[in-house]
Amino acid sequence: MAKVTRDDVARLAGTSTAVVSYVINNGPRPVAPATRERVLAAIKELGYRPDRVAQAMASRRTDLIGLIVPDARQPFFAEMAHAVEQAAADRGKMVLVGNSDYLDEREVHYLRAFLGMRVSGLILISQGPSERAAAEIDAWDARVVLLHRRPEAIDDVAVVLDDVGGAQMVTRHLLEHGHEHVACLGGVETTPAYGDPVTDHVEGWRRAMKEAGRSTEGLLFQAPYNRYDTYRIALGLLSGPDRPSALVCATDDQAIGVLRAARELGVDVPGELAVAGFDDVKEAGLTDPPLTTVGSDREAMARAAVDLVLDDGVRVTGSRRERVRQFPAGLVVRRSCGCGT
Repeated sequence: MAKVTRDDVARLAGTSTAVVSYVINNGPRPVAPATRERVLAAIKELGYRPDRVAQAMASRRTDLIGLIVPDARQPFFAEMAHAVEQAAADRGKMVLVGNSDYLDEREVHYLRAFLGMRVSGLILISQGPSERAAAEIDAWDARVVLLHRRPEAIDDVAVVLDDVGGAQMVTRHLLEHGHEHVACLGGVETTPAYGDPVTDHVEGWRRAMKEAGRSTEGLLFQAPYNRYDTYRIALGLLSGPDRPSALVCATDDQAIGVLRAARELGVDVPGELAVAGFDDVKEAGLTDPPLTTVGSDREAMARAAVDLVLDDGVRVTGSRRERVRQFPAGLVVRRSCGCGT
C-alpha cells in the first residue's frame, strides 16, 4: 500500500498543502473552520500520519521538551516530572526525562543529548553549582528554564518556591506548640549553595529561631535527601541523650525516614517528638502519623515552566532578581506536629 502523503490530503480536501500544514501544526496562519473540518476529515479518511522527523528537520525543532532531574526515584522529583509532563501535553508536547543522579557529568551529558536532539526547550532541575552546565547552555544558545533550584552560575529564567518563607512558617508553627529547642535536619553539603532549596530551608529555620530569640547552636543535623539513609542517621540521633523534642526536616523523604526510626525506637510522635517535613509529597498524608509539611502548587509551577520554555512572549526579562518567578509556600498541618491529637 502506497504511503499517504500531505499532497493526497490536500487533493481530497480541495486545499493546498500549505493549508494542510497549518491545520496539522495549528498555525502559523489561521484556517477557516469549514476548511479545517474538510482537512481533518480527509486526514481521518486517508489515515494520514505526519512525518514528525521531517517536520523537525525542516523547523530545526521537535515537539519535545527535555527535563533533567537529580533523581526521579525521589517522590518530589517524580511528582514534579509528572506535573511537567501534563503541562507539556496540554501544549501538544512530549517530555524526555534524564536523571543527573546529582552528578555534574551526567547533567552535562543530558544537556548535550537533549539539545542535540533539537528539543523545543529544556527545563532543568539542577543538581548543584553547575558551572559546566552553564557553559554548555551558553555554547548551544539554548532556551532553558530553571525549575525548583537556581544555581548562581546559570543566568536563565527560573520558577522557584519561597523556600525560606516556607521553612520559617513551619518552624514558627512548632515553636507555637511550646517547643523550646526546634532542631533542623538539613542536607549533607558542608558549604551553603546559592539557590539551593535545602540551604534555603535551613536559612528559614535559622531566621524563625532568631526571631523567637532561640539559639540554633547544636541543633542543625545533616542527612542525605532520601529516607533510607536518613532512617539510619535518625536511629542514632533519636537514641542519643540530646534527642530534640521537635525536628524540621528539609524534605518529606527525610521526615519519612525519621518517622520510621522513631517507630522502631518506640519514640512517640508527636508526644515525645514533633516532626515536620517540606514538599508535601502524596505519601505525607499516609504516614503514621500523617506528616505536617510545607506544600506548593506544583501544577502551577510546572505550567509556568512549560509556558516560559515555549513562549518567547511570556519570557521574563530584566535583572537577575526580576527573572525569577517565585511561588508562595503554604503550611499543611497534619498530626505529626501535635495538632489534632
